[in-house]
Amino acid sequence: MTENVVCYGCKYAPIELLAGFGADARLIMAEPESFEVAERLAHGNLCGFGKSVLACGLDPNVHQMVLTTCCDVMRRAYDVLKAQGCLDFLWMVDLPHRTGAAERRLLQAQLRSLARAYARFSGRSFEVGRALAAIQVPPAPKPGSVALVGAHAPRSLLDELDRGIGAPVVNHTCTGERILAQPPIELARAESAGCGRCTTADIAGEGTNASTFDRFVEWYAGALLDQTPCMRMDEVGGRSGLVSGAHHGIVYHTMKFCDYYGFEYADVAGTTATPILKLETDGTRQSAGQLRTRIEAFDETLRTDAAAAAGHNGQSFSPAPNPAGEKDAPHAPAPTTRKEAPMGSTPSDPRYVLGVDSGSTSTDAVVMELDGTIVASVIGATGAKASRGAATVIQEVLDQAHLTRDDLAMSVATGYGRDAIPNMDVAITEITCHAAGAHYLAPQARTVIDIGGQDSKVIHLNEDGTVQNFVMNDKCAAGTGRFLEAMARTLQMPIEELSRQGLEWHHDVTISSMCTVFAESEVVSLIADDTPTPDIIHGLDVSIARKTAALARRVGGEPPYLMTGGVANNEGVVKALSEVLGAPVATHEDSQLCGAIGAAMLGIRRLSR
Repeated sequence: MTENVVCYGCKYAPIELLAGFGADARLIMAEPESFEVAERLAHGNLCGFGKSVLACGLDPNVHQMVLTTCCDVMRRAYDVLKAQGCLDFLWMVDLPHRTGAAERRLLQAQLRSLARAYARFSGRSFEVGRALAAIQVPPAPKPGSVALVGAHAPRSLLDELDRGIGAPVVNHTCTGERILAQPPIELARAESAGCGRCTTADIAGEGTNASTFDRFVEWYAGALLDQTPCMRMDEVGGRSGLVSGAHHGIVYHTMKFCDYYGFEYADVAGTTATPILKLETDGTRQSAGQLRTRIEAFDETLRTDAAAAAGHNGQSFSPAPNPAGEKDAPHAPAPTTRKEAPMGSTPSDPRYVLGVDSGSTSTDAVVMELDGTIVASVIGATGAKASRGAATVIQEVLDQAHLTRDDLAMSVATGYGRDAIPNMDVAITEITCHAAGAHYLAPQARTVIDIGGQDSKVIHLNEDGTVQNFVMNDKCAAGTGRFLEAMARTLQMPIEELSRQGLEWHHDVTISSMCTVFAESEVVSLIADDTPTPDIIHGLDVSIARKTAALARRVGGEPPYLMTGGVANNEGVVKALSEVLGAPVATHEDSQLCGAIGAAMLGIRRLSR
């Protein structure tokens, strides 16, 4: 990459201004095999695009980058890159999130600061003609096109859509089409009159062509802010036009760990009659194969009868982990505030919120009043179909609360099957929901350890219950409920007995492998050596505890600890984890409901905005 290339990561980036200096602006599209370096330098809870920005900036072939404060992730990426000192030119434009007169003046000042800095850096003058020539007018969408909407679309997703969708795809994502207002004729006249070349003095407001540069900046700031807003802007009503056109279908893309666009998807899926597909990526190419299958299936749907396609409600293709079961342990927090269910529904002013956590093994639901009081809760099996399991649990919890859907002010879904549950208002990641739920159950908790059916995660919380950092293991079943179930089958005992006997050990036994298959082989060998069963189980408990403690250390976990998920039912694992961490690990009588509680709490917060 030449030194005259400036990388950028947002449609609000002033790339035409940079073009006026002769720079070639290119959108950040880095997709490394892994984010090992980026995750070592920054928090693991950066979204995939934030990590892509870091990967791009750390590339030795990249020399210049201009970012905008469109979200906190970009601020964090800027701070990391600045600290690394790896770029010749790095600039952050403070982007207003409103479009009023004061905000336009603020952006004008930001653009002037960038122009002065880039003029000094490059030693070049600014030419209005080059800036205007860089404005690209995208063609009008063709009839029957498919709209790509949502968060930044990585190159692998664009490639798969190009291969898998038979119709033209229009990129309306936050880094997609840039549509600027027509520049005033005075700017073109200034260029033709020989007044379009602006020196450093002009940019500083002191030269003969200073007025030309001022007119450009005054127009350009408004043109940038008047684009179709992204979800980070305060006013997003203008986004409705992205999906209201004559599109044959909608592909809605969200980026892993970014909740901005999940809210919009819930609204779009609930109102549009156009077939919609939801995809989630993590910023790497590792999910390309999974994307291909889903995109091809969606394309087949688009080829069916129009009426059938219009009835195709957006499918969920973004897995997410889940919590499973739990009980009290030493040092447990106080019981949750509950209220006896009302004997009749209230026909007016809905005042209840439903939170549903659709996990791999269990689906949990909570009904809350708007003051945060739990009215009813149900824990049920997810079964072979997440939507069916959720429908059953939702009906049960509504029956328990003596309510109907009409009594709900909002319904929020989380967990593995969150996007598969119909008629929900919002879908939120389980990381955010577990943080909120844990803070509700144990306000003093600073670290949440969740070990569910097929994944484990550790969330480091701020004092207010927000996520400070987190790490997940969702690539294999090692150390999860599935792992313990496999060991219970090998030992030929119920999972509940596994928990009890693990407390009766006498001799340390080391299980060196955390792979379910290899660990099972080790257990078989120990059985053959006539090793006492409680000692084997204790060895398994300790191996899980050590693996989980390593995750906790990665996120800077600190006490007090709260454990959620089905494995928290296993007293042996909880005790072993407490010993490895060197601090008590608490559970809670309602911690199996942690995700659902958090979902309901976030729904209440959203209603209060």
